[in-house]
Amino acid sequence: MAPQTPLAIATSALQRLVKEEASYHRELEQQQERIKRLEAEQPTDDDDGNKEYILRQERQALEETRKVLPNMKQKISEAIAKLDHLLVEEGQKGMGSNVSEINAGKDAISHAKTAVREIS
Repeated sequence: MAPQTPLAIATSALQRLVKEEASYHRELEQQQERIKRLEAEQPTDDDDGNKEYILRQERQALEETRKVLPNMKQKISEAIAKLDHLLVEEGQKGMGSNVSEINAGKDAISHAKTAVREIS
């Protein structure tokens, strides 16, 4: 099997970043739901203050996830720029360019730009 080209590697990296960003958003929603559920629970006698500790831990995890998202947006933007540059280079090869890799790269950029707009 031939080694992957820089264009294929950059395309895969951008796709991975977009999936990772979506995963963080799902995690954020799940954490918010857990916090709402914990806040709605009525305290019990055998609670031993554990509910407050768990609630504090969930809120801390939520904040940590929120702090990751702006960094993800920056990483995606940088990956888009790198892939865009590689697409230009590949396109300049003329007949020797790999059309399927160019199309995959353009598709990845399109999805990534949509994801960045949704982040904002």
